[in-house]
Amino acid sequence: MKKILYLLLACLMASCGDTNTKYVKNAIRIMDKNGIYAQGPEWDKARSEALSAKPATLEEAQEIVSKACKVAGGKHSFLMTAEEAIKNDTMAWGMPTVKLLEDGVALIKLEPFSGNAEEGVKYAKTILDALPQTLKGVIIDLRGNRGGNMNPMIAAVHRFLPDDIILRFSSRKKPIDINTYYVLRNVGIEKHEPIQCPVALLTDEWTGSSGEAVLLCFRGMENTRSFGAPTAGYASCNQPFTLSDGSSLVLTIGEDIARTGERFCDDPIPPDITTETPVETALEWISDANRTASR
Repeated sequence: MKKILYLLLACLMASCGDTNTKYVKNAIRIMDKNGIYAQGPEWDKARSEALSAKPATLEEAQEIVSKACKVAGGKHSFLMTAEEAIKNDTMAWGMPTVKLLEDGVALIKLEPFSGNAEEGVKYAKTILDALPQTLKGVIIDLRGNRGGNMNPMIAAVHRFLPDDIILRFSSRKKPIDINTYYVLRNVGIEKHEPIQCPVALLTDEWTGSSGEAVLLCFRGMENTRSFGAPTAGYASCNQPFTLSDGSSLVLTIGEDIARTGERFCDDPIPPDITTETPVETALEWISDANRTASR
């Protein structure tokens, strides 16, 4: 009887081991195909170590995948367990706000966004419905915006953007072009009349991921400046892949490319003007820009 129990236990352990090994192999296949850095000697070494490992538990397999994805996708890549993925779907985010200042300047605070489609429409319209038809200037505050879904954020400020390509994502397959119409269709709102005025953007060390993507949509535009401190350095395109246990492999598949042709990924984006008083400095710049335009 004991011998039978030992055999059953051994079979069960072997089955679990096979499952954990398959879990790692499947994740490595995803990284091989999509990871922005999944090529070259460093990845070959990380890949070999992951595939030669013998995880006895799911937790060990997840640790192996987590370690490998940092090589395949860089610092912006990570593994969320099934529990963490559910929690992430309900993570805290805030609605944006707009405040009309003196001299016809609007101060827009763009908060991180991770809500559903209906909430995305509400997020964008909160700003669009509050803006007047004309402005002397706008300050888009991205400080503390760690990211989330970039489309409602961009849609909220699309009246200050052109209709052409505003951002590109590189990848190992082909570049992905993002224009204003793509964003509006994605969110589900109609295009609003453009507003022509000086645009100031505020950044700090917590401006990351989609917050940086919004910043780069304006990079290279005339009559636009950024103020504050360098960003967090997560200006890259991530894609989630669901694994067999319900966990999510969030893998960096491309860099952000501004209209200037500049590529951004893991390095902070410096502002045009470094300052500890970004709002005041931005207001001074807007005032000077308007005086120059009226001459």
